[in-house]
Amino acid sequence: MARGRLWQSLPSWVKVLQMTTMNISLPDEMKAFVDAQVADSRYGNASEYMRDLIRRDLAREQFRAAILAGLESGPAVEWTPAYFKGLRAEIAHAEALNAKAAGAPAERNARTASAKTVKAVKRKAT
Repeated sequence: MARGRLWQSLPSWVKVLQMTTMNISLPDEMKAFVDAQVADSRYGNASEYMRDLIRRDLAREQFRAAILAGLESGPAVEWTPAYFKGLRAEIAHAEALNAKAAGAPAERNARTASAKTVKAVKRKAT
């Protein structure tokens, strides 16, 4: 099989592993540090070390974005039995409206939504 055909037959996730080259300049002290990380068998080579640093930085940026989104989402709400009762009522009401729009019996759908909500809350609490 020709190389081009073989490449085309591979799953798309394999093709994502293509790498490109990037040259960086480091002071001698930093290069010695990278070489020590590789020598300690933590990484196979300097490229693996750099990829790990970049992955960690990306994860830190995603974490910061999640924290900021949480802070911007408004004040915290205390999870009391009354809060969950209101939440179940809100979900049941929304399900009833959806069922009414779809022509299904609203009462049965509201009971089902309420039961599903109770199960979801129990799973979340454990």
